[in-house]
Amino acid sequence: MGLFDYFKPVSSWTVEEVRTVLRERSAESCNLVDVRQPGEYESGHLPGARLIPIAELRDRLGELDRSKPTITY
Repeated sequence: MGLFDYFKPVSSWTVEEVRTVLRERSAESCNLVDVRQPGEYESGHLPGARLIPIAELRDRLGELDRSKPTITY
């Protein structure tokens, strides 16, 4: 299974579009993934976001639920 098996092509969303999705759905209804570094995550992140630094993403894809949409930032 490759990296792109977990992600469907979508256009980039604005911050406001992501906020709208998160207001309309619970955080548990999607994979909300913060790909920044731990210090950046600790200084502030979206509620319900899971920290998976970009350098670790390929090795940790198995942690994501493939049945849910994935939002990364």
